[in-house]
Amino acid sequence: MKWIKWVLGGLAVILIAGAAVVYFTMPYWNDYRKDGELAVEGFHAPVTISRDGKNMAYIHAQNTHDAIMAQGFAAAQDRLFQMQLSRLFSQGRISELAGKRARDLDFRMRTIGIHRLARKQADMLDPETRKYFRAYVDGINAFIEETPEDIPIEFKLAGIPAETWTVTDCLSILYYMAWSTSANLNHEVVGQMLLQAVGRQQARQILPVNINPDDPADAGATAERPAQTIDVIAGSGRAWAKLAADLEHFPGMEMAMGSNNWVAGPGLAPGPRPILAGDPHLDPRILPGVWYPVGLITPEFRAVGANIPGLPGMAIGRTEHISIAMTNNYGDMQDLYVETVDPDDPGRYREGEKSIPFETTAETLRIKDENAEGGFREETIQIRRTRRGPVVSDVIPGLDTDRVISLRWAPAETMQPGIGLSGLLTARSAEAVNEALAEIPMLCLNWVFADTRGNIGYRASGKLPIRKNGGGSFPYVVTDDADNWQGWIPQEKMPRSANPDRDWLGTCNHKTVPADFPWYYSSYFAPSYRYQQLKSLMARPGKKSVDDHWRFQRNTKNRMAEKIAPVMADALMAYDDTRQMGQILSDWDFTDDPDLAAPAIFQAVYIDFARRAFVDELGSETAMTMLKNWYFWQERLQRMVLSGDSHWFDDKRTPDRVEDLGTLFHEAALDVMSRLTPEMGKNPADWAWGDVHTLTLVSPIRQEGPGKDLLGTGPMPMPGSGETLCRGWYDYDEPFGVTHCASLRMVVDMADDEKILAVLPGGVTGRVFSPHQKDQVKAYMEGDKMYWWFSDAAIREHTRYTLELR
Repeated sequence: MKWIKWVLGGLAVILIAGAAVVYFTMPYWNDYRKDGELAVEGFHAPVTISRDGKNMAYIHAQNTHDAIMAQGFAAAQDRLFQMQLSRLFSQGRISELAGKRARDLDFRMRTIGIHRLARKQADMLDPETRKYFRAYVDGINAFIEETPEDIPIEFKLAGIPAETWTVTDCLSILYYMAWSTSANLNHEVVGQMLLQAVGRQQARQILPVNINPDDPADAGATAERPAQTIDVIAGSGRAWAKLAADLEHFPGMEMAMGSNNWVAGPGLAPGPRPILAGDPHLDPRILPGVWYPVGLITPEFRAVGANIPGLPGMAIGRTEHISIAMTNNYGDMQDLYVETVDPDDPGRYREGEKSIPFETTAETLRIKDENAEGGFREETIQIRRTRRGPVVSDVIPGLDTDRVISLRWAPAETMQPGIGLSGLLTARSAEAVNEALAEIPMLCLNWVFADTRGNIGYRASGKLPIRKNGGGSFPYVVTDDADNWQGWIPQEKMPRSANPDRDWLGTCNHKTVPADFPWYYSSYFAPSYRYQQLKSLMARPGKKSVDDHWRFQRNTKNRMAEKIAPVMADALMAYDDTRQMGQILSDWDFTDDPDLAAPAIFQAVYIDFARRAFVDELGSETAMTMLKNWYFWQERLQRMVLSGDSHWFDDKRTPDRVEDLGTLFHEAALDVMSRLTPEMGKNPADWAWGDVHTLTLVSPIRQEGPGKDLLGTGPMPMPGSGETLCRGWYDYDEPFGVTHCASLRMVVDMADDEKILAVLPGGVTGRVFSPHQKDQVKAYMEGDKMYWWFSDAAIREHTRYTLELR
């Protein structure tokens, strides 16, 4: 039998050798040219693309056109497949890749009309803005057409071609990002759903609390006008519950989360210039992540930063003169309208006595189908529009109503020839940044910025409507032909600040407008927990170094838990069977660190407690729909808990007993024990937050099934929570896997001309098998420092590859 052992041993050697060959050659299976010279048409002068050890590109060009064109070329080298997916998604073409399962998604996106708006914007661009986008597109197309051998292997695996790009394609991605930053539709529908479920009086008790933590006069009142919208839809609140549930799956909802940014003036910095920090909170779970970093160096400007792949220039980063970072502002740019179909003609709708024909657009979906000739079948869809916008209820099957719901979106009405993002590259002062941001009507964002002269500033971008009824928290019922939008909030009145006495500015998606702001701004903001913690950190004595700001971004102090956990602990320690859990909470320092038991107990008990507080009055479906919208209820429920008494704590389904705050916490804790014990053990002291609160990164070509963890990362213990500066957001109905966190961490010291502190959760390159698709994961998870290089000397010192484009 020795021969069997010899054969098996020989096979083992061959397999091991083969595995070694595969392992060491995989990075070359899907690589591209990084060294040498390449002749590319379209450049006005030679261009150099240097790449460092992270594979980040630094472009040296003789003029702006060539720098932006080379940016498009480099982005296509690293992210072309990701860019193609973004293009297909924004244009409602994902079913070309995913088949019939993506058909409804495409129908929704076509209904919103992102691509139609992008075409409209492209047609009106001024010459300079057109040249800016055209140069980027030319770079993408140069890569596709002149280096076909370097097209990412993902295109072959997906069975789709690498299509050339147009300016409209880039603008589709820009408008999709704009849509994502203004998506508060679900908030409006949830409010209406509650009105129809429990009536106006009770609904007012659980409407959101929105507080500007810098305004002592702000009591958190919600702008209301619900009276006219009660019972306007047949089928009572169930129709609104279905609408709310379906809107969760509308394109863009997954992007509309949040971020942190702040800037410290020279008085708080060790050096003579400001320090700026930014960490946008998006869904980074598909490798390599959301942002594409690049350096752009020309005689006109030096810029090192990042942007969304498919967009030119820089949205976050620094130049020789300024630095900038953004967060979501949540200004309300969207309204839903309840419209009446003409009973005499379903092809028309009513505005009072007027009968107006729906504007109808036919579009063709191309759906992948292996049984169809050529591998695709076509389906024509009809999109109806009123004067206000597309009829979104047409894409929600089974909506029990004799009305239709239309959508109005401000960027569809505020287009202008110029787009101020290009001005960030050449701005030489904080005031110039402020002026550029005023020319970005489609993006409702909070920007903080600084310049080398020591100035710091904050500004909200975007163009918001002035509503004649004073609010946009609920759907608007159309009863006549009067327009409820009466113009636009003047740009000079938008939230802004410069060089405050405290010498720092920051935003964490919280409410930034004062209580006496003359117009309705929004009813949808993040709770103030993260911003309150930021204020506490910035108020510490002494100057704040770059290292301090880096640590602040990973701070895990939970301000919500600081208020609620002591109440929860007292309630649990009143019962023998939950006393240990209460004691753990009582001993907790309120940090959501992955090795602690207390965060796991607090988070699990609190979300169960929230469900118990509302499910009896609202019903399971309505309660869950509301609770999945975290911002809607968090500060409101906190007020109830701290007051110690609310009729919402009594379960109306048990008329023979009266439940109170302590009862609900106790029952929630018992339920948590039964659910978590099989996974985490019988002893709560042995539980660890990081065992259940994990971040998993996946490859775009293998998001589930065998090989998912090999091409991705597998679950990684994640610090923080939705309430901490170190963000670790999870979905209420699917705890505790992280869906949104810092998609980039960046700290800029304007006094440091050599480097920028920055790390991505994945990597620079989007190509499967590339070592640079996930080579920053360890540094990101452990808080290690990585850098973008800024000076020519630092770039040369760290250059690994140099490609000359001629």
